[in-house]
Amino acid sequence: MSQDKSQLGPAQRRREISDHVLTEGSASAADLAERFGVSPMTIYRDIDELEREGVLRKFRGGVTAQPSGVFESNVAYRKKSMRPEKEAIAAKAATLVEPGMSVMIDDSTTALELARLLPRFEPLTVVTNFLEALNLLSGERGVHLMALGGDYDPLHDSFLGVPCVEAVEALRVDVCFVSTSSVVGDHAFHQEQRIVAVKRAMLAAAGRKVLMIDHSKIGRTALYRLAPLSAFDLVLIDDRTPPDVLRSLDESGVPYEIAPVRAPA
Repeated sequence: MSQDKSQLGPAQRRREISDHVLTEGSASAADLAERFGVSPMTIYRDIDELEREGVLRKFRGGVTAQPSGVFESNVAYRKKSMRPEKEAIAAKAATLVEPGMSVMIDDSTTALELARLLPRFEPLTVVTNFLEALNLLSGERGVHLMALGGDYDPLHDSFLGVPCVEAVEALRVDVCFVSTSSVVGDHAFHQEQRIVAVKRAMLAAAGRKVLMIDHSKIGRTALYRLAPLSAFDLVLIDDRTPPDVLRSLDESGVPYEIAPVRAPA
């Protein structure tokens, strides 16, 4: 017998609202009120709290986990989004790694897919501020793992802030792999200033800089400019990227490689 969701306490109801929206992408307040057997006013209070916590964002009449120009999606939602494309890009990125290298990866979910492949290149030094990547690699005896500290942000599952930037600035790595949430024209952008600060420090600390972006990032709006595409030694994109975008990259002279996405089984 299914649980009567109207009997849930506020904290548990908000967790279930969050899980539902992260799975579906968005939901209307009316649907949520019916689903949880509470009044619209109660749902709007829940939505206000979830937005305050940065888990979800409101729109007229509902709530969404999808990004906007000033809001990056929760890491739990990003991990589910564009998974085949991210896996393809990570596989292409892995061809740039060799045993003995020092590799820095950011807190993007594309970089997390790359982290899953890194143990095959042991011995390797891996530097990251992404807690899930740290946990993933912590049991690998051939990986010298370096954690970048700072202020822990549960929405990104990573460490950020001035201490993280200073930790990055003390290092020099062979290659840095980063992703970002937006590419418009010949520049990469991101919604959050503190994320931009860490990514810029990572790029400055690397001998080789690689940008990993799936085609959903192309043309998406984000508030802060991260870097021109020309600042990267290589851009990795998936083969579902529109031809006009590829032509633009060709015309601008930005070096790029295309990652083939595996067809669904």
